[in-house]
Amino acid sequence: MIEASCHCGAVRLRVASAPVTVTDCNCSLCRRMGTLWAYYPQSEVEFLEAPDASFGYVQGDRSLATHSCRTCGCTAYWVPIGETPKDRMGINARLFPPEIVKAATLLRFDGADSWDLLPDEGTAGPV
Repeated sequence: MIEASCHCGAVRLRVASAPVTVTDCNCSLCRRMGTLWAYYPQSEVEFLEAPDASFGYVQGDRSLATHSCRTCGCTAYWVPIGETPKDRMGINARLFPPEIVKAATLLRFDGADSWDLLPDEGTAGPV
């Protein structure tokens, strides 16, 4: 099992396997947060946080709630809301141990414009 944790440890998540890829999205929110997203089915993520340890921020099309720690402010994960299919969620891979992130392949996603993966410009490969 692999655990992701915010800086203070109040928000923790556990998954069975390390991500093979992590996604760097350039949308207005993700680029400001500096996140790298690892995607998992919600049923495969164990939430270890105490009730009310995180708060959700909903923006744009109101399809995702991005959760951050109430204590240290680290962005931890996003979950779908509303009519969005609920079969996957994103965990901020920067909360995994560094060796987990380093072993993953970096994908760059153009969430600001085309909604396509961006071509390799020397940044794809291990993070």
